[in-house]
Amino acid sequence: MKAAFFDAVSSPLRIGEQPEPVPGPDEVVLRVAGCGICGSDLHITEDPAPFGIGAGFVLGHEIAGEVVSVGADVQGLQAGDGVAVVPMRGCGTCARCLAGDPARCPEMVLIGGGYAEYVTVAARQCHKLPAGVALADGALAEPLAVALHCVVRAGVKPGDRVAILGAGPIGLLVAFWARRMGASHVVMADIHTHQRERALALGATDFALSGDRLAENIADLSGGPPDIVFECVGKRGLLQAAVETVRLQGKVIGVGLCIGGDEWDPFVALTKEIDLIFAVFFHQGREFGAALDALAGGIPQLLITERIGLSQVPQVFESLRRRTTQCKVLIQPELS
Repeated sequence: MKAAFFDAVSSPLRIGEQPEPVPGPDEVVLRVAGCGICGSDLHITEDPAPFGIGAGFVLGHEIAGEVVSVGADVQGLQAGDGVAVVPMRGCGTCARCLAGDPARCPEMVLIGGGYAEYVTVAARQCHKLPAGVALADGALAEPLAVALHCVVRAGVKPGDRVAILGAGPIGLLVAFWARRMGASHVVMADIHTHQRERALALGATDFALSGDRLAENIADLSGGPPDIVFECVGKRGLLQAAVETVRLQGKVIGVGLCIGGDEWDPFVALTKEIDLIFAVFFHQGREFGAALDALAGGIPQLLITERIGLSQVPQVFESLRRRTTQCKVLIQPELS
């Protein structure tokens, strides 16, 4: 089968071939229908060591596909089923896994493999897609669940004023969920206005251009300093910007993947007595299920700006390292 391989830092992904997978007793093989290119995939190829990634690795964890074969011990799934994949693979037997929270399993592994024609996953990682959701679009369930977890961790409630730094896919989906949780103001901020209309369509009430007066601009648009600020970029200095923007005794939610350390002044956070909360992954039972239900409504699909085949992956992947007007690029191997 064909796949896109990572070889080394500063080298484009490479299209090559490897044997088609065979499922283990508790596994299924999926024909990949859709796999999203995630910002964390870009981070991984720039600094693979923290992720334990080496040459020959196949990226891709936002996966949806069709079951084509099942292992001997698999129940509840059969060939032809359309599923979305929870990419956190836990042991399946510990208290966390049994409670539907494999992200907190001591043996959890974040899988890849989605940049390929076929992928093997544990059957327990699969959720059947609701009726009416296109098979490839099921790949959006993973980022939808990540964003929902952020909003749940923040405790967003009706009437809250919310600000979101970063109009990437996760920031946009945080806006989607925050409005559905009852936030009265959801102001999106970014260094470009490329995603302004998409942000408003997904739930943002206004859009601020980042700059020297970011805190003041957001306060003007939301009727006062926000109660909650989500940092959804992962660049140095943005936690500090979030702390300066949030109201006294408000909440800052760290979402963006910032590798290599950050620089910020905790004195400001101390004097404002804010809550600093971090959010990563999601709960498989509650949040992934809610994400699948949301997909049936069709609105999250507004994220998708391009659908590409495998042969296009190296070129498009490299282009995403630069700031573009793209939002969510979906790899659909059948388009190759």
